[in-house]
Amino acid sequence: MVNARVIQFRRGRRTVTPHHMLIEIFGVDSKEKTAQYIGKKVEWVSPSKKVISGEIAAAHGCKGVVRAIFESGLPGQAIGSEIKIVGEKK
Repeated sequence: MVNARVIQFRRGRRTVTPHHMLIEIFGVDSKEKTAQYIGKKVEWVSPSKKVISGEIAAAHGCKGVVRAIFESGLPGQAIGSEIKIVGEKK
């Protein structure tokens, strides 16, 4: 299990996609290192212990940030919180 941090929603200039989140993985700093995480499951645990899961879809940029797609959108309070990357692929 690897820890990461939720950075922000995937967004454009005027739109926000609530099911897509940008995630920064600790210790990953290049696009090449993100390739091993694509397809793995991620889980975010809310303060009320509800688990929202998703999957890492692709790299975002060249500095090691990845994009995860969740089954239901994460709330705004998830930004800046920690998230777990589970070792199995879907």
